[in-house]
Amino acid sequence: MEGEFSQSLTPPVSPSALDHYGESAPSRPPCFTCAYEPGREETGRLSSNGYISRGALKRLLLKLDPAPVDFEGDTVDIFDFPWVTETALVESTKLLFGLFRQKVLKLETLVQSSSHDFGQASSLHYEAEELRQQCVLFLSYIKVFIYRFLEPSQSLDEGPVHPFKDAEAQLPSVLVEELFSITQLIGRIKNLPANVQSALTIQHQGKLFPPSWQLLHLHLDIHWSVLEILHLLEQRMMGQVVYAHQFVNLTGETLTNISLFEDQVNNLLCDLIGLAMNKYNKVRPTETLNSHHCHCLCTKELWILLIHLLEHRSKTIHTQSFWSYVNALLQTVLEGTPSGDRDPGLPMHCKDPDGFTWWLLTHLAQIGMHNRNGTKQLEDNWSFVMGLLKSSLLDTFLHCEEQIRMIVHCCLSLSLMWGPNVSVVTTLWEYYSKNLNSSFTVPWLGVSGLGSISRTPLCLLQQAKSCCSPASVGSNSHTQLYRSTNSFHIFLRILALHLSQEHAGGAPWRQIKGRLYSKFHQRRMTELSDTGLLHFLLLFLVLAQCAELEDVSSRACDLLAMLPADSTPPALRALQWRGQLALVLLYLEKGLDAGALAEQLATYFSQAAREFYLKTTEPSRKLALWAPLSSYLEGVSEVFETSPNLTMSEERLLNGGFGLLLPACRQSELSSALGFLQTVLAQLRRVHQRCGQPSHSVDSLSWVPLPSVAKERHQAVAAALWSHFFPFLCSMRLSQTPPPQLADAAAGFTLLALDMPGSAPQNLQPHPIQSIMQSFGWDEMLHPLLVTHYLNHLLQNGEQVSWVSSGPGSGSAQALCVRAWIRCVLQQYLHKSQDAPDSSCGIVCTGRNLDEQLAELTRQVLRLPEVESVLQRAGLHPAAAKDPKPAMAVFIKAVGRSYCELQLLSERSSAVSRALEYVGDILKYIKPYLLNKSREGLQLAYWTVGCLVKHWSHLLATSKAQQLLFRIVDVLLLSHALLQQDSGAHTQMLSALKESLPLFLQGLSVAVSVSQSQGAYLKQQLHSVISQYLSRFLPSTPSTGAVVNHPVLLAACESTPTPQGERLRRSILHVLRENFLQFKGLAPPPRLAAVLSFLLELLKRNNDRDPALLTVPLPLVMRCLMLVNEPQVKRLSTEVTQLIVERCTAAVGEAFVEENEGVYDQQVYNVLEVVAVLHPFTVTALIPFLSLNLRKTECKRGLGKNTSLRNGYRRLLALLGDSGQAEMISLEED
Repeated sequence: MEGEFSQSLTPPVSPSALDHYGESAPSRPPCFTCAYEPGREETGRLSSNGYISRGALKRLLLKLDPAPVDFEGDTVDIFDFPWVTETALVESTKLLFGLFRQKVLKLETLVQSSSHDFGQASSLHYEAEELRQQCVLFLSYIKVFIYRFLEPSQSLDEGPVHPFKDAEAQLPSVLVEELFSITQLIGRIKNLPANVQSALTIQHQGKLFPPSWQLLHLHLDIHWSVLEILHLLEQRMMGQVVYAHQFVNLTGETLTNISLFEDQVNNLLCDLIGLAMNKYNKVRPTETLNSHHCHCLCTKELWILLIHLLEHRSKTIHTQSFWSYVNALLQTVLEGTPSGDRDPGLPMHCKDPDGFTWWLLTHLAQIGMHNRNGTKQLEDNWSFVMGLLKSSLLDTFLHCEEQIRMIVHCCLSLSLMWGPNVSVVTTLWEYYSKNLNSSFTVPWLGVSGLGSISRTPLCLLQQAKSCCSPASVGSNSHTQLYRSTNSFHIFLRILALHLSQEHAGGAPWRQIKGRLYSKFHQRRMTELSDTGLLHFLLLFLVLAQCAELEDVSSRACDLLAMLPADSTPPALRALQWRGQLALVLLYLEKGLDAGALAEQLATYFSQAAREFYLKTTEPSRKLALWAPLSSYLEGVSEVFETSPNLTMSEERLLNGGFGLLLPACRQSELSSALGFLQTVLAQLRRVHQRCGQPSHSVDSLSWVPLPSVAKERHQAVAAALWSHFFPFLCSMRLSQTPPPQLADAAAGFTLLALDMPGSAPQNLQPHPIQSIMQSFGWDEMLHPLLVTHYLNHLLQNGEQVSWVSSGPGSGSAQALCVRAWIRCVLQQYLHKSQDAPDSSCGIVCTGRNLDEQLAELTRQVLRLPEVESVLQRAGLHPAAAKDPKPAMAVFIKAVGRSYCELQLLSERSSAVSRALEYVGDILKYIKPYLLNKSREGLQLAYWTVGCLVKHWSHLLATSKAQQLLFRIVDVLLLSHALLQQDSGAHTQMLSALKESLPLFLQGLSVAVSVSQSQGAYLKQQLHSVISQYLSRFLPSTPSTGAVVNHPVLLAACESTPTPQGERLRRSILHVLRENFLQFKGLAPPPRLAAVLSFLLELLKRNNDRDPALLTVPLPLVMRCLMLVNEPQVKRLSTEVTQLIVERCTAAVGEAFVEENEGVYDQQVYNVLEVVAVLHPFTVTALIPFLSLNLRKTECKRGLGKNTSLRNGYRRLLALLGDSGQAEMISLEED
């Protein structure tokens, strides 16, 4: 046959005739191509040069010209020859088709001979492309010719017929034969060589393609064009059947345009299904909806073309629909044998026929879902799917989750595309109702495929809601459902989709209500495991969300009530309560009263709480019971947090069970319970304040209650809280190990009393805030950690601070807050045992927490209006003192300074009363330190009280406050424990006292000077303290460090002399004279050298020049100089005497001489000789007195002149210059 079509064939027209007819250059016709186009891979859109994008399909279905702008000239170039456009196909049918076959064979030869030489790639590409374009152009010409020039066959009148007319009449039959020959020539796609089929999977990013790629796509073009031509021919022939007469005559078989179309469709669908099957064999279950059935966009476009063409023919000429063709072929795949007489040629090596069928159906439905106008193109195929679903579920092999999940996932996709089907829902429910206890897990998926138990009711409800709003088919969340959830959850999405049909009027619910309910009864409920119960709850939550809430919740609660309370495991009971609380959340969301449901659930809780409370309950049982109890707390907390108005009977969830639960809780359990209480309190206050605002509005369209109704309901919630929780808090307030949440809960009740004072119980009226603050903030028996945490919570609230400042019933609230702060600062070391290791976790954690709370409380207290006023009046700014200890010192100093600036007696009296309120019974606060001898505690206690005594000296000297001062002296300075020299317990106290003693001495000295009623007693106490601790801290021998750092010395030293300091030094000198420098006969006092060293250091470090002050110790110092021969004593006595004489010449007086006359006369002259050497003028002034005293002494003795005494006196006079010489002459004259 090839010999008939050689290159020497004469063209149908002469080349010279081209100018006469006019040359036509048609545009490149549409064709299949998957060449790279920017952005096409991301969007998945079809080729811009394809049949759909170029409008060829649309023109075909609308019976429009296939190529309206092409082939308009008189001639057309086909296969490099010019042809007459209107007659070429009639006159040269065989020739044209022969040339066509020749080009196809040439392209096949090019594929077989092509190599991988890149140097020939360009030439091969252009040659193959040219061959393909010539073939496509010829096929396009056939379509145009049939549309424009082919006339339906008419009965010919008798007589001669023109040969052209006869050829034209035979053209349809010849076309059918030639098209059949073409299909036989190219064969099936499945029979193409492997190197040609591989072109489907090659991604070409460049512009050069191998000949195999061109050949493969030419086959696709031919297969589709044959269908187009046959369809156009059928249209043109107005439904007349066209027989291939020559073929019938030669073979005896019937060949018509209809049979050829049917065979071509079946063969093409078989090939496409075979290609999809090859791809499915490599698809993992997790990629079912991600992996498309098309190898490339060309095969996808071919599927779409077939869908549109077959559906169009089905609707217009009532032929088989697309699904009819596909269903028959897929049935063959499922059965493994052809269903009819002919074998369609489907491959029989599918690894999973059922899975493949589901996969292909889903993807075909997806690509046929909508056309360009947005309307549904493919009708549903539920009849076939239902049969497939039933057979799949009957297959025992498919009862593994791996297969079921894919099937249900496909069912969901089909339901989203076609609309839900009640038979699918009921069929799937039959399966799941029998397998509710299954976990529906895929082992090889790992954790990602496990169904998780929702920890809270809100999570459970959200999980159910996620099933009620399935994502669109093409979304990423939908395609990932296989990985992210199990098949039962996917089934719930199908169920929700069925129940949520628009304009159904409740019919979907009525259709399946009985089928769903009938599967549950008492035996079935008791058989449910925790997983089964979870699936049960999710099912009913989905039903409640999508159907009738009250009916579903009532049925669910009735079924859950069938679970025996005594034998139901606690974990199962916890899940049950979470489900019921999720229903309560749904009631609130829909604005319905949940009172009945809450009452039933609260009864269950109360029963469990009673069992938890009983002492006869085993510890292991209590531990197990905590699971449902804690889940109840979490769930009720979520109910209150999500409730918009708290007017849906939420208070019924708060019953007497809490009164039993709280006392039985351990520390960790109690923390959870109190955390729950805080949440409820905060939410009640938040909602109540919002409802009380005039501009209150709700963003959503939910029901908004009347203010009176809301207030009444809020009062009911508050009453439940006061009744069931507050008594327990009061019982815990004096605990020495208070949980942190206790303070927050108590603060929550305080703020509730602030917002709703009338809700507080009678025992707290008429001033509930003051009563609560007294119980949890001001009581001196409370743990500091509780107080600081509690006050911090309150004082951060602006409204609460306003009440503390000037609210009704506040009274001395600010002063009491300050007192609580001072007490907490003082007692911060109270619970750190001296013997406990510092590394103890509890102690360290508690201490750190208390430090943080104290720092915060310090900031809050310093912001109180009264405290700020005191600081401003005193001109002090505590901004730099951020730590509690220095901040407290600044405040104490400010109170003392502001008191001193007051002038009116009434103001001073009021200030004293207020100051005493600030400190309270401060000695009681520090008494534990005196007992347990805590080093840090004692240092803080002595330092704080020392600051108080120093800065409040004027205040403490008043009649109102002097009793506190007396107690301070008796307890901290002159206590029995300190006075015991041999007591080992007093070491820590002495160490703390030593650091703070200067503060006490300075304050006491001022108090002595200003006291009007007890000055003498205070002076006596001051001298006792000085004497006690001057001796206690004085070394036995002079030591520079011990003397220089002696606390009494530090108290008396000041850079600039002040009256207060001078008074203290006078007291110290008097104590030295009376207690430390007195001789017992001739025996010197003990530790004389150390005493003189102390005295010398005292005089050196102060610039006192008052003779009355300096003469206090001088006689005894000079006596030491006179009577003690120890070198160190003599040196120190000399230095002291010299220092005193240098500062005050009148210091050396007649008293020293009178005290020692008649006994130590000679020693007196020796001491005066030392003074004369230092300051002769001082002794010169004493010459008359000394001479008179000498003569009196001699007169008393009655022995005349005392030569020895006069010689000593002469030696003294010899040192005094002229005055001394004159006195010596006077003595000679006696």
